[in-house]
Amino acid sequence: MSAALESTFAAGLLGTTPTPAGLVAWNTATPERRYAVYRNNVTASLIAALASRFPAAENIVGPDFLRAMARAFIKVHPPRSPVLLAYGDEFPDFVAAFAPAREVVYLPDVMRLEIARGRAYHAADVATLAPAALAAIDPAGLGALVFTPHPALSILSSPYPMVTIWAMNAGERMLAPIDVWRDEHALVARPHLTVEVTALSPGGAVFFRRLAEGATLAVAAQAAMRGHADFDLSQNLAVLLRSGAFAAISQDDTDENPNHA
Repeated sequence: MSAALESTFAAGLLGTTPTPAGLVAWNTATPERRYAVYRNNVTASLIAALASRFPAAENIVGPDFLRAMARAFIKVHPPRSPVLLAYGDEFPDFVAAFAPAREVVYLPDVMRLEIARGRAYHAADVATLAPAALAAIDPAGLGALVFTPHPALSILSSPYPMVTIWAMNAGERMLAPIDVWRDEHALVARPHLTVEVTALSPGGAVFFRRLAEGATLAVAAQAAMRGHADFDLSQNLAVLLRSGAFAAISQDDTDENPNHA
């Protein structure tokens, strides 16, 4: 197969273009039917790959609706790699602009949470920070600590109850009415062999995000308390040590780190 025919053949698999000119079947039969079967198989495989990445989203909107969205997505976002592990990273943004899903305003953020869980599962196997590591630090130097994020760490924020909706549709919680409709924040990590989602307070999300950006413990805590008077440093330090969000600590005694401000 020539390079030109190969390119046309591949492009046609995700569209409705006619059978590429010059394509023949091994048994001399007309190739249109065989090409159509191959095209359908490719599309079905990509839809299945997307559905497997977003099971909670599928549970929210139903299999038929998710597959309809996936089919539309595939036409404008074909895979760029034969490895489909990360295929669909753009799907939440696509869904956010997908008119038939407009009323399910929280769906894109739930999907982003599912992506973060998948990334955490496949992240590098790096040891997490041992709780005893902080105990060995002189209390006077705790504020200057800098934390190295674990490869599995993600911090997400949503104006919707993203964590609750995901948990209810992932089998983590019983389905029930959501009495308080408010913003929610999530810390995704893999402390051992299981990916865990931890709900954070708004201040906690600021705290962990600043730490992940390289701010010192003192600066991250100050940023969290600045807009959130109810921020509890002790409680969030307990989450930090329990969650496996970070892999190492170091001491920063200088004022040159731009994340200090």
